[in-house]
Amino acid sequence: MMQQIVNLPQPVIAAVQGAASAAGCQLVATCDLAVATTAAKFATPGVNIGLFCSTPMVALSRNVARKHAMEMLLTGEMIGAEKAAAIGLVNRVVDPGEEAKAALALADEVAAKSAYVVKIGKQAFYRQAELSLAEAYDYASEVMTENMMAGDAEEGICAFIDKRDPTWENH
Repeated sequence: MMQQIVNLPQPVIAAVQGAASAAGCQLVATCDLAVATTAAKFATPGVNIGLFCSTPMVALSRNVARKHAMEMLLTGEMIGAEKAAAIGLVNRVVDPGEEAKAALALADEVAAKSAYVVKIGKQAFYRQAELSLAEAYDYASEVMTENMMAGDAEEGICAFIDKRDPTWENH
């Protein structure tokens, strides 16, 4: 399931209202974006019972700085939403009861963009992260060339010049 989230062409947004522990924390880290309430908490507590959170480690270590990921994995301590935002595990922190509304607002903001551009951007984001620096730049140049040939790129540039909202055709 975690790999399917990454491979979807659309961004996946988590809305967290309570505790996201072990696989729950992994799911939040796997999602492309995340909104959490001030009451949300996050942990990879397996180490506390003799089970290192190996699979949550994969997503966590790819989404927060190594030292923060390692601290969560080695201590098993629960962290609050504000710290989760500070280390990059979540994007936004909102009042309890506002998480769904905030996640939907974020989704609407992304949905207003070209679906084609979002798709190639998401795919490129994850693929380049697995490459060496030189390979990542070569790949990013290929993606940029492909993107510049898209009809939505032409529409977006024309809309910018004409000072109007673009009309996406998603190609």
